[in-house]
Amino acid sequence: MPAPQKTMLSKLTKTNFASKNIKLPINWKQPGNQYPDAFQKSERSVAPNPPMTLFKEATLNKYHVDTASTIGRKFEKYIDGVCGAICDAIDKWMKMAPMVSVVINGPTGMLLPGGVIGPPLMPLIFATAPKSTPQEMKYSKAIAQAFGTLWQPWHMGLTGTLMYPPFAAFPGPVAPPMPNVPIPLIALSSPGESGLSPGSLKSMMEANLADPKALHAPDLFDAIAKAFNTVFQTFKTTTIVQNVLGTGPIPTFAPPVVPVGPVVMGSVIPTPGVLK
Repeated sequence: MPAPQKTMLSKLTKTNFASKNIKLPINWKQPGNQYPDAFQKSERSVAPNPPMTLFKEATLNKYHVDTASTIGRKFEKYIDGVCGAICDAIDKWMKMAPMVSVVINGPTGMLLPGGVIGPPLMPLIFATAPKSTPQEMKYSKAIAQAFGTLWQPWHMGLTGTLMYPPFAAFPGPVAPPMPNVPIPLIALSSPGESGLSPGSLKSMMEANLADPKALHAPDLFDAIAKAFNTVFQTFKTTTIVQNVLGTGPIPTFAPPVVPVGPVVMGSVIPTPGVLK
């Protein structure tokens, strides 16, 4: 299974953002009773934007409807871009990340904390995230830094059990490299996963941006963080840990008296691409 899917992450983010019912102009109040007279009759009331438009019009005045539509499209484009960058970065990370610290005794391999390594996620996200305006640059950097900072404790904290059934009783002095029994990524656990919760991700994005007056930033960050949480849970369920090559000595092997024996203090051969 590939990394988290851009289409799913983007769609959920847009749904989360639209549900906030942000109206433009913000805090709109009609200036006075003569305000409608400033517009032609055809401009005073037009059809509203579709329900899933990211921003809502404060009134049905043509200019309010057009503004909500125009800014909404810009935000949709940005969300598509940054969600694509996040998913593409995780896909690259998966292809480069090996398992390096697994202790094998008999058929059981214990993945130790720090046993999954990979490249920093922040530069991978930022490389393809939207940066066409100074504001996009700031938002993308804040988002990329948050994921980069919080992704590492998760993957460095992964622990769990890998199974190598032939290593329970192997007929030889050394068991040759053999793959583990494939398991879903969700079978591994990490104390660092709490950092990828919606609240933690959003808080880190806001801290990185360091601009409390930035328009719609909290809503955007909240929408992305909540959407990612849903996608991340699916990612863990559908991603398979496989082809982690284990090997190790059989110190009790002594034919013909002891023709088979268990692997003792075996290890793995670090190989990228074990998460698929």
